[in-house]
Amino acid sequence: MNQKRLGKTDLKVNPVGLGCMGLSHAYGAAKSDDEAIEFLKKSFKTGYNFFDTAEVYTGQTSEGNASNNEELVGMALNEVINDVVIASKFGITIDGITPTPDASPKAIQNSIEGTLKRLNVDCVDLYYQHRIDPKVEPETVAGEMQKLIDDGMIKVWGISEANEEYLRRANEVCPVTAIQNRYSMLARWHENLFPVCEDLEISFVAFSPMANGFLTGMYDKDSEFDELDYRNDMPQYTEQGFKSAKKLIELLNDIASQKDATPAQVSLAWMMCKKDYIIPIPGTTSIHNMESNFNAGNLKLSASLIAEIDELLDSLDVPVFGGH
Repeated sequence: MNQKRLGKTDLKVNPVGLGCMGLSHAYGAAKSDDEAIEFLKKSFKTGYNFFDTAEVYTGQTSEGNASNNEELVGMALNEVINDVVIASKFGITIDGITPTPDASPKAIQNSIEGTLKRLNVDCVDLYYQHRIDPKVEPETVAGEMQKLIDDGMIKVWGISEANEEYLRRANEVCPVTAIQNRYSMLARWHENLFPVCEDLEISFVAFSPMANGFLTGMYDKDSEFDELDYRNDMPQYTEQGFKSAKKLIELLNDIASQKDATPAQVSLAWMMCKKDYIIPIPGTTSIHNMESNFNAGNLKLSASLIAEIDELLDSLDVPVFGGH
């Protein structure tokens, strides 16, 4: 499995990273500390070396409040810290599922100090601005990132849910290594950033690469989720969503059968084979799915097959969470 370079840096990661959020937040009750730590250790043994977390990823276990996700990542990977790349994020608070941005210099300083302590590291490998703060200019944020790099607190930085203007302006002040944007077969509105990534030599880290699990083919309109699971309110998980995506699910199942793969692996391979700078970071709490997702890095899809998938996608109108 060939590794991918993050941006123009010396940081190299395997083709599929692990989104750690679901262990603590958004997909039902959080895992216990022991369960989450064991899961993360097994992920490393499987081959994952790129782990994504954030300061705001905290939820509830069935017994009460959960540990912060950064703490769990730090505890699980402490012994192999030199063999992994850990990404974390600053700059938002979350009320329900609505993020409130704050990228003021004071907030950034407070965030990095807290993240370093929770991860139990001296330096964060990749530090993202979690969401754009309309009150703070990109040059200001980039200037703060340069200070953190100069002070040895972070190695490189990135922007989550970036747009072209913000990205280019920030990059002029402090080179951006990666963007982390929502991207899947059902969420393609950031494809206009592909030329920008190529021009600036920036990696595109894709979160929710299976449309919050929808493209795994494991669910239908009658599927039920935990009361704390955000998918209860996502439009793709409605009767209309499944009806609109019927042809796509059928095609994914057909390709998966031909390739001796799963629909989830096909959906991940679709983006990795489309652009070599795309790195998906699927999240899961299932050991089986975690291992299967990682092995998608070995699945190759031809340019003609990707074009066939894209042609179908162009004809669909599937409601999806985060849709534009």
